[in-house]
Amino acid sequence: MNWTVATLMLALAVLLGSGAATAQSDRKVEPASQVSAADPAIPPPVVSITRHSGTFGGVTVAYKATAGETYLKDKEGKPTAAIFSTAYVKEGVTDPTSRPVTFLFNGGPGSGSVWLHMGAFGPKRVAIPSDARDDGAPPYPIVDNPASLLDVTDIVFIDPVGTGFSRALGKTDPKDFYGVSKDARSIGQFIRRWLAENGRWNSPKFLGGESYGTTRSAAVVNELEGQYNDVSLNGVILISTILDFSMRAETPGNEMAYVVTLPSMAAAAQLHGKVPGASDVAALVEEARQFAIGPYAAALLKGSKLAADERAAIRRQLARFTGLSETFIDNADLRVSSGRFYKELLRDRGLTIGRLDARYTGKDYDRAGEEPDNDPSFYAIDASYTAAINSYARDVLKFSPERDYVTIGPVGPWDWRLDGANRDGQVYVNVAPYLGKALRENSGLRIFVGQGYYDFATPFFGAELSLNRTGIPTDRVQFHYYGAGHMMYVRDADLTKLSADIRAFIKAR
Repeated sequence: MNWTVATLMLALAVLLGSGAATAQSDRKVEPASQVSAADPAIPPPVVSITRHSGTFGGVTVAYKATAGETYLKDKEGKPTAAIFSTAYVKEGVTDPTSRPVTFLFNGGPGSGSVWLHMGAFGPKRVAIPSDARDDGAPPYPIVDNPASLLDVTDIVFIDPVGTGFSRALGKTDPKDFYGVSKDARSIGQFIRRWLAENGRWNSPKFLGGESYGTTRSAAVVNELEGQYNDVSLNGVILISTILDFSMRAETPGNEMAYVVTLPSMAAAAQLHGKVPGASDVAALVEEARQFAIGPYAAALLKGSKLAADERAAIRRQLARFTGLSETFIDNADLRVSSGRFYKELLRDRGLTIGRLDARYTGKDYDRAGEEPDNDPSFYAIDASYTAAINSYARDVLKFSPERDYVTIGPVGPWDWRLDGANRDGQVYVNVAPYLGKALRENSGLRIFVGQGYYDFATPFFGAELSLNRTGIPTDRVQFHYYGAGHMMYVRDADLTKLSADIRAFIKAR
C-alpha cells in the first residue's frame, strides 16, 4: 500500500503509570491504494494514520494507530466489501515474532467493535458510572485507558460488514456476509490480508470477541485453522460466551434453558437482597449449579410424571434461589423464563432488572405486565458509546467518512446454517466443536473465558456446560468471573481485573 503519513516524531512526555496519552498533531488521510477502473463506482479505500503514546499496564508505549478500510475481493479481484478496522501497533519493534497481535470484535450479530474498543481495551475509553446508574446526557468523558493491553500486544479492532463503518461494495448483496459461516469467512479473509500486508505471519496471534463475537471467534478459528492453508493461533479470548444456542432457546420442551439460567437468577436475587443469609455470591452460585444440574434437571426431565412431593421440594428450593414466591413458581410450572424473572424479582418495588446486567434497574410504564418494557442495562449505556466512537474516530483518529458509525446494525435475516453441517447441525447451532477440534489439533492453543455473574444474555453456566463436553481438552480452557454483567468492564473494578487476567493469559504463551 502507498500511504502518505505525517513525518513529525512524537516526543514522549508521559510519566510511567500515569495512564496519559498524547498524539502528534499533523495527520493526513490518504487513499490506501487504487481500485481497478473496471468499477469506477467504487472509490479507493481510505486509511488514516496517526501516532500516539500512552501508559498501559504501567508501561509507556509509543504506537501507530491505523483507522481505515480494507477491501475484500472476489476471485476475479473485484472489491466486494470494505472492512473498517482500527489497528494499534507498537512503534520500534524490530522482531515481529516477539510481539503478539490480537484481533478483537464484538457480537450481535450486527454490533460494531465499539464496546470492546471504547469500553475495555482501546487506548481511550468512555467513562460512565461504574455503579449501574445510567450514562445521562453528553458530554461523556473520553479518558486515557491504562487497562488497554497495548503493553503486551498489538490490537486490531474489526467491524464486520453491516457494522461500524464497514459495508458491502458495488452490486454485492450485503446478505452475502450475513450468516455464521459467511461472516466468519470474511473476517478470516481480512485477518489473512492484515497479516500479509503488515508482515506479521510469524507473530504470536490471539483472537477474541464478546457475546456473539464468541460465536464468531469459534467460527473464525475454524476458517483459520480448519484447512491446510493454516493460520495457527496462540489463544482465543471469549468474553460473555455463547457457543451452543440451545442453551438459551426458551422453547417448549427445551429444559436446558431453565437449567442454565438458574445460577444467574440466584446471583441476581442475592444482589438485590432476595436471598436471606446469602452473602457470598460465588458460594451461592456454586450451590445453585449443583442443584440445577442435579435435582432440578432430573425433575424437569420427568415432566408430567414428577411426583407431588418431589415437585414441592423442587419448588421450595427454586423459591430460595430465585427470590420468587412458590405460588409464582408453581404457576410457571417450575420453569421461570428470563423475561418473567426480570419483571417479577423486584415487582414489589416497582422496578425491573437488566438482561445484559442485572445490577441495573428500570421503571416500566406500570407494574403490571409479564416482561419489562425495555432493558435498563442497555439504554443506560448506549448513548455514551455511540457518541464516544464517533467523536474519537473523527476527531482523534481523523477517520471521518460521510456516514454514521453503526453500533448495532440491521444485519438480517441472519443465516444460522453452518458450512458442511448435516440436518441436525443446521437447526441445532453449536460452534463449540470448532474449538474442541482446534484444541486437539493445535497443542499451543489456549482459551480464556470471562463471564459476569449478572449476565442473562449469555449466562456463565451456559458457557461452562458448552465447554465441558467430550472432545474439548479442558486443561487448556480457563474461566474467570466478574461482579457485573455482559459488559463487565463498565464496572471499574472488573475492567481492572479483566485487563489483568487477559494480560496474564497473553504473557503466559
